[in-house]
Amino acid sequence: MTPAQAVAHLRRANEVAREALTKGHHPFGALLVAADGETVLMTQGNVDAVNHAEAVIARLAAHRHDAEMLWGCTLVTTVEPCAMCAGTQYWANIGRLVYGMSERRLLEITGNHPENPTLDLPCRDVFSRGQKDMVVMGPFPDVEEEIASLHRDFWARSR
Repeated sequence: MTPAQAVAHLRRANEVAREALTKGHHPFGALLVAADGETVLMTQGNVDAVNHAEAVIARLAAHRHDAEMLWGCTLVTTVEPCAMCAGTQYWANIGRLVYGMSERRLLEITGNHPENPTLDLPCRDVFSRGQKDMVVMGPFPDVEEEIASLHRDFWARSR
């Protein structure tokens, strides 16, 4: 996936996050993109505190597609996956990740919010403990502020 493709997909994922927000969920969005870097196979917004957009899409993808096909796919997500979501992506065998904003930046925005007790554990650290050569791209400064803006507004209102 080229950087330009990644930015375009991140903007689409942020629209999925905005849709999740309109449904009363936290503003996180994810896409599963095929190996061609263009075709969006699935989209998913956040559901709740244990069904994050990234984990849900990884589980659904693992049920719908074989591991070999998924290894060539990319999970595109607005915010760096937490340890749970990174682990789910790893086990689903989705070989690539693109994220827009770091989990550390999310923590700066949310603080100690009871609905989002952010883990300060980078996904690269989670993946480095595994046996697969996961490809990670992110954060992306070109879209980070767009994503951060959605989160600042939401978490400030939900205090």
